[in-house]
This record gives sequence, structure tokens and C-alpha cells, in this order.
Amino acid sequence: MPEERNNQNLEPDEGEMDTPDTNENSADFLDEAEQVEMDIEGLRQEADDKRDQLLRLAAEFENYKKRMERERDTILKYAGENILRELLSTLDNLDRALEQGTADTADLEKKFEGLLEGVDLTRKGLVSTLEKFDVTPIESAGQEFDPNEHEALTMEPSEEVPANHVLQEFVKGYRYKDRLLRAAKVVVSKGNE
Repeated sequence: MPEERNNQNLEPDEGEMDTPDTNENSADFLDEAEQVEMDIEGLRQEADDKRDQLLRLAAEFENYKKRMERERDTILKYAGENILRELLSTLDNLDRALEQGTADTADLEKKFEGLLEGVDLTRKGLVSTLEKFDVTPIESAGQEFDPNEHEALTMEPSEEVPANHVLQEFVKGYRYKDRLLRAAKVVVSKGNE
């Protein structure tokens, strides 16, 4: 029957009339709704601010990555610059040695000694430069043959050097820091046959 009442009588019952308490509740409800709406707007603004910060941070990181890649490329491109600069003095010394060897003097023995001395000084300078950059020679003569550091060119019998030891070094081997730069080319002893 309540449906009939709703269809026939559109006015509220006496108990349903607006009272001051109902008006206060409605006002409180409206205040709460406005507060919730303000809170939602504040949260939206905060979310937008965080999104902007995140976008800026992502852009800064992308710029940082690009800058690091450029710097790495530059470092790799010019990695050998220091050693090349050091080698220029070796080239200068070789030029001086050649000048000494071609000087206009009648004494050939003096020319030869000057040339030899210049080449020796140049070699010492080059060895010093290589040592600066942690390039060290591998001592092979008399050592046990190590296929990781030696390249055997041939084997020969020897009474003085035991079997599987380096008898003679044709080309010196070198290490760069802890890596093999070039293996030594050697003759290995067969021992006393």
C-alpha cells in the first residue's frame, strides 16, 4: 500500500516534514560534500604536481644519459692521446739520432758512435714511456715455456737449458697491466738429446 500513498498523495506525512534538525543535517552533509570535493581537488593538484616532478626527473635523467654517452665517446675517441704525446719525444730523439748519423764529419767512427748513442737514448726513453703506461716486458730466456705467454717458433736441443724451457727469445713479449699485450716468440729447448 505504500505505493498507493506515493501515487495519490505527493505531500509528505507529518513525520516527514522538514524540521530544523533535518536542515542542519542537510547543511552538515553539504559542508562535508564540499570538504570532500575540496580534498579531491587538492589530491588532484598534488597528483599533477607529482606527475610534473616525475616528468622533469625523467627528462633530467635522459639528458644525463646523453651527456654521459657523449663524454664516454669523447674519452674513447681520444683514449690514446697521452701515450701518443709521450711518443712524440721518442720521434724527436730518433730525428736527432739520424741527424747525428748524417752529419758532415770526416770521422765515420764518430758518426757511428753518435748514431748508436742516439738510438740507445731513444730506446731508453721509449722503455720509460711504456713503463709509465704500465707496459712491462716478459722475461722469457731460461724460463719454463708457458703457452699463455710464449709462442714457440721451433725446438732445438740444448745441453745447458732443460727441456721445455725457453732457449732463445726472437721477439720480446709484453704485458699491459695484467693482460698479455704480445706473446714472446721463442725457441724452446728439447733438452739434451
